[in-house]
Amino acid sequence: MKNRIAIVLRVLLGLIFFIFGLNGFFHFIPLPPPANPAAGAYMGGLFQSGYFFPLLALVQTLAGALLLAGLFVPLALLLLAPVTLHILLYHIFLDPAGMGLALLVVILNASLGWIYLESFQGVLAVRAQINATQEE
Repeated sequence: MKNRIAIVLRVLLGLIFFIFGLNGFFHFIPLPPPANPAAGAYMGGLFQSGYFFPLLALVQTLAGALLLAGLFVPLALLLLAPVTLHILLYHIFLDPAGMGLALLVVILNASLGWIYLESFQGVLAVRAQINATQEE
């Protein structure tokens, strides 16, 4: 049962990020205008930087594809964690109207993180150990 739930959550999160990542390149989903001037200024600044949106679209597309394929799922979740946090904070502080999708993404990412928690043991170690098989 847990495996089926993980697959459903993984595919749903993968679809969201894969589709919105591709949208960053091909613009097939029109984005609504910013809700307020501060949100517009923030998004304008990110867009004018020239690197943020292409990099964001690439990370979203690749991580979404990994989730859909069921490959390197913990890595995909780690890549998407800061993106998810950014989405949540953007909607909390600048555009509360989009909070529904933001919360869904947070819940999906957190749930999958909990399901795959064992895979993060090395990352969460307080004092990481050097691989004993490597010689100096």
